[in-house]
Formats: sequence, structure tokens, C-alpha cells
Amino acid sequence: MIRTLIIGCGNILRGDDAVGPILIRHLWDMGLPNGVHCADGGTGGMDVAFQMRGVPEVILIDACKSGSEAGAIFQVPGGELETLPPLTGIHSHAFRWDHALAFGRWLLKDDYPKNITVYLIEGSKFEFGEALSEPVEKSMRVLARRLMDGLKPRLEVEITPQGSLHLPVTLAREYFAQDTLLVQVKGSEMWLLPTRGPASGGLFLKQHTPQGDRSVIIWEHLPAGFTAGTRLAFWDAANHALRVALRAQALQ
Repeated sequence: MIRTLIIGCGNILRGDDAVGPILIRHLWDMGLPNGVHCADGGTGGMDVAFQMRGVPEVILIDACKSGSEAGAIFQVPGGELETLPPLTGIHSHAFRWDHALAFGRWLLKDDYPKNITVYLIEGSKFEFGEALSEPVEKSMRVLARRLMDGLKPRLEVEITPQGSLHLPVTLAREYFAQDTLLVQVKGSEMWLLPTRGPASGGLFLKQHTPQGDRSVIIWEHLPAGFTAGTRLAFWDAANHALRVALRAQALQ
């Protein structure tokens, strides 16, 4: 089920106007969390309207020309940017994403997203064949990281003083259906990678509560001086791993 849809709008061939489509390609490369999808809206507002059907949250990214400094990022609630084109004289090439918001509200009714946010990045070069300008590319990367940090589902696991890892039943069932995993420590994180079952090796998750929570001993993988407690984690779809923070602060 899609919980968040990110749509990058703009013309990939016109310099800074390409920042929306390029940003979503950047998000794909970073690895999208479960339930988050990206779409290239191009310049077709009509497509944007139909892609929003039934999605709880929609994020739109596009370039703008407001006269501000190149690379400036603006965050605007979707409702403030809804406009409705005239019913006559409009055609598909003139039907922009801001028209799509108003059209979508009329068309989709109860299936219209409850939460729409628009991010606009101030451009400076819009000529055909141009690449992104340096300030726009820098802002694109900043916004991509900001979006990714906000979209990661925050999960929690517990590591006990005895060196056992406790996983809530919902988390274990979703990501470790075979009750087996491999452990890898990478810097300040511990990566838990599901395997295909006992025959594939790894550690075996045991049920330790009547509700079905799972537990596994990982003390030999913990760094010296590790302090037990609850740790934040998130599912990294690109690497097919649950990444657990070894330090108490949030994952970066």
C-alpha cells in the first residue's frame, strides 16, 4: 500500500526545470522506505491528478521563478497553490500540476489525498539542453536528504544488558518472516539482514513473549562499552536490511 507518493514535475530537457524529475531519480538511488513511491510527473498535470487517487500523502517537487536567489527552497501546503483553469481553451500541454490539484479535488472527492505538500526550488537557467545549475543541484540534494529523513518509518528495538536483541512481533513478522537473520556492524549501526530460513545460515529468532515478540542473542557483535536500551531503527529497502542505531541518538 502506498502511504506517500512523491511526484517530480518539470521538463528534464530544460536546465533547472528538470529538478523535480532528477530529485526523484536521486531518491530511487538512495532507496525508498516501504510504502513510499516516486513518480515522474514530467509536465503532464493530468497524470498527476490520477496518480494521487487514494494516496494519504502526496509530495510535489518542481522548479519556480519567483525572483529569489537561485536554489532557494519553498515549502507550501498544496491547498494554497490550487488553481482551476478555464473550462474552455485548456489542453493537455497547458494543464499544469497546480491545475491538477484543483481538478483532482473535484474528480477524486473522498479519494483525494488528505495531506499535500509542494516544494519549489528557485531556478536560474531554463534553456533547452542545459544541466542543473550548481545552486539548484545543491538544493536538490539537500531536499532529497530532508525528505528521506522524514519518510523513514521510525522503528524501535531493545538490546538488553545480557546482549539479547528483542524485536516486536509486528516488526519481526514484516521483515523476518523466516525467523532467521544475519548481523553486520557497520560504523555506528548494526544491520540485520533476513535470510531464507535455517538452511541459509544466520541466527535464529526465538519467541520470548506470548504476544509473539522475538529475541536473539547478539552480544558478540556489540562494540566494547555498549550501553543497553531501546534503539531507533529503520528498514532500508535498497539494502534489504533493518538498520539499528548502536548509539542512543537518532539515526543520521
